[in-house]
Amino acid sequence: MRNQLRPLFDRVVIKELDPDRVRRSGLVVPPGSDEPPPQHGIVLAVGPGLDWWDHVGVQMPVKPGNHVVFPASAGAWVEIDEERLLVCRVGELLGVLERADDCPACGGRPLAALESCPVCGREGSMTSP
Repeated sequence: MRNQLRPLFDRVVIKELDPDRVRRSGLVVPPGSDEPPPQHGIVLAVGPGLDWWDHVGVQMPVKPGNHVVFPASAGAWVEIDEERLLVCRVGELLGVLERADDCPACGGRPLAALESCPVCGREGSMTSP
């Protein structure tokens, strides 16, 4: 029988993705370095939030399936059915990774040379004639 962890209050359950220790620059961050890299994971379950959230119109900012980034110090690790899961408060998450075409400002459209999106940070490329 498979078990499912249902988080309480403002907690979320996250399955960690394999840590990527190779940066875009080619720098390899060795295991055990003083500054552990932020970790990535997929949200599996979300709690209902805190009881006062409804009164002020606050909704849970993440939903199952979101790709999130969290610090190495976040929450508590538990093992359910031989699967290592993180349970943490939603406030410990650093952010949600979204595709550039999901950006509310630029919508993923091609940007002109020297144009940049203030929301997602994408920049237009300069093309040579």
